[in-house]
Amino acid sequence: MDYVYSVITILAGCGVFLLGFKLLSDNMEKLAGNGLKRLFNKTSDKKLVGVGLGAAATAVVQSSAITTVMVIGFVNTGIMSLKQAATIIMGANIGTTITAQIVALQAFNLNVFFMALAFIGMAMNMFSKKDKVRLAGIALAGLGIVFVGLDVMSGAMEGERIHAALETVLSKATNPVFLLFIGVAFTALIQSSSAVTTIIIAMAMQGLIVGGGGNAVLYVILGSNIGSCVTALISSIGTSVNARRASIIHLLFNVIGTVIFMVVLLIFPQFQEKTFERWFSSPETQIAMFHTFFNVLCTLMFLPFTNVLVKLAMLIVPETKTEEKAEETESGAKFVYMDKRFLNSPALAISQLKKETFRMADMAMASLATAFNGFIRRDVSTVENVAANNEKIADLSKSISDYLVKVSAAGPSLEDEKKISALHNNVGDIVRISELADNLTKYTRKTINENLTFSPVVGTKLSEMYALLQEQYSLVKRIVLMKEYNIM
Repeated sequence: MDYVYSVITILAGCGVFLLGFKLLSDNMEKLAGNGLKRLFNKTSDKKLVGVGLGAAATAVVQSSAITTVMVIGFVNTGIMSLKQAATIIMGANIGTTITAQIVALQAFNLNVFFMALAFIGMAMNMFSKKDKVRLAGIALAGLGIVFVGLDVMSGAMEGERIHAALETVLSKATNPVFLLFIGVAFTALIQSSSAVTTIIIAMAMQGLIVGGGGNAVLYVILGSNIGSCVTALISSIGTSVNARRASIIHLLFNVIGTVIFMVVLLIFPQFQEKTFERWFSSPETQIAMFHTFFNVLCTLMFLPFTNVLVKLAMLIVPETKTEEKAEETESGAKFVYMDKRFLNSPALAISQLKKETFRMADMAMASLATAFNGFIRRDVSTVENVAANNEKIADLSKSISDYLVKVSAAGPSLEDEKKISALHNNVGDIVRISELADNLTKYTRKTINENLTFSPVVGTKLSEMYALLQEQYSLVKRIVLMKEYNIM
């Protein structure tokens, strides 16, 4: 009975750990949403900048999967190049190792302090009225719950019978390929290499070493890095050629890096003993440091060959004739800046939706310009152009509104909810501009059918009013964009 109880307790602890991990990741992403938006706005062709952006974004949201999926979204919309995506993905692999480093601090008897964060975080959430403090509280509570789950698992593993059983099973797992597969499969299942590494660290703290020691545990860590690519590969299904290539670059980076390290570990069976065991006394620190070492070294190796990775991805995923750059929405309109993968980050999705809304506004102003010029010149040929453009605006309006509903359901912060409400109103205002253009075409028909003419003074006044309208639109657009990019 004790054996069954221990197994159930380990599974319960694992569940609590994964729950804490999700709370930490989800709420850190919401808390840092605007920061992520600003980070990705700084994307450049400089390789080190890309690596830094990827590492910073992933360290904040505690998930390389979220960062990589967002990068695929940017590539899918054509906002980000493959070369830029490659460097950010490399950085994301480094950023994801931060979690294991934090968990490894348990070796310094800080476990009680970290578990106390669960209470502190919930207190912040319950008693604060500020949205950011409440989000920070849940994220902090998530971190505390991670350590509570680890403590529950560790405590259950201390049982004599379960400890002996686990030790026996783990000691027999010595085949490098099998251990690599275990790492791949387990990570693909829970979609987090950080979580897998953390669980391995928790086992190591109880003296449960994979394969009885040596390089064995390192093969599992290598496998976890390949397994982390599954989320991005699934996310890239149905995307543009370049978006699929971005997911392939992620896979190539980890597979080639793993193959190189596998060869080194097989040639030098005492690699772990001669390096990390000498440098770090505790097994948990050794595991965390290898995870970081692997990703940092792979980045240093592949960074000079970014273009080679891009070309390999282009060979694996060739161009197709029917490729569409923009994502087609349910209503048939084309998104240029938006992608469904941005739903992982409501703040980022809202930022991209603002760009789509401005594009829609530009289309409406273009319709108005066409209609006004036709009205002044009494040119009925402009009517069809305005009607066709307004149909696209109506489709895009529905698509943006539908997407705003999805963003609302994704759990945005209170600040982002206000922005969503404002965007709903903006979309309605823009539709009314297109309706004004439609009304002008009706007046154009009427003036032609009834042979109405304007005096030069009236024509001049109308042109002046329209010029003032254009000036006001340009001013509003400039102010909003300056606020968006924190220029004012």
